[in-house]
Amino acid sequence: MSKPDFDDPDLPLADLFAASPLAAAAFLARGMLCPGCPIAPFHAITDACLEYDLDEDEFRADLEILLSEG
Repeated sequence: MSKPDFDDPDLPLADLFAASPLAAAAFLARGMLCPGCPIAPFHAITDACLEYDLDEDEFRADLEILLSEG
């Protein structure tokens, strides 16, 4: 599967996790329960950051670093 398009604001979290299981680690490290959540097919990174009151730009930067290393 190809790398997910992080610039797509509608990228479902379920698609992100399917394309890169390492992405789940970034969520879990912050106490986010998105991996395995039944809402993951309907939420995007923006939604998750809003739900968990996280800085989206910072989270996306950390996620990009994690996925580029993996």
